[in-house]
Amino acid sequence: MRCFVAVWPTDPVRAVLRALPRPVVPGVRWSTEDQWHVTLDFLGDVPIGQLAEVTEVLGAVATGLGGPLTVSLGPRTEILGPRVLCVAASGLDQPARAVRLATAGLGDHAEREPFFGHLSVARGRWGIPRGLIGRALSASWVAEELCLVGSTLGPAGARYETVSRFFAGRAI
Repeated sequence: MRCFVAVWPTDPVRAVLRALPRPVVPGVRWSTEDQWHVTLDFLGDVPIGQLAEVTEVLGAVATGLGGPLTVSLGPRTEILGPRVLCVAASGLDQPARAVRLATAGLGDHAEREPFFGHLSVARGRWGIPRGLIGRALSASWVAEELCLVGSTLGPAGARYETVSRFFAGRAI
């Protein structure tokens, strides 16, 4: 199962994201509301037999966080690489470091890039047009849980399903 560890924005934050203008631009696909998340770690393909271990490890990480996480988006859209339009997300460096350390031997993730907290809002087949970069967008929320998410790729983009939830700072 293709998996990642993420936090999901709250309803008020999704309302701010919905308000972002989404012009029709050839080659640009806007992320859908059910795709909006901040990835702490991409695990890649996790064998079914390893899911229990992943769940145990993530439960321990979440319990050790000390409480819910304050996440801030913004202040504007920016590009990540040549083809992703995103909004920076701060407040997750320490939890991402803890998750990445704990899951280092799990899944099949290859070489990891340094963590850059972000929420992707669009992908461009041939890049992101300049007019979409730098649009004001800021919001914050309290993330009370980390989620193990399964990802299925398809022609319309990825489809995500929360596999397990782990409450930040408390044992289940």
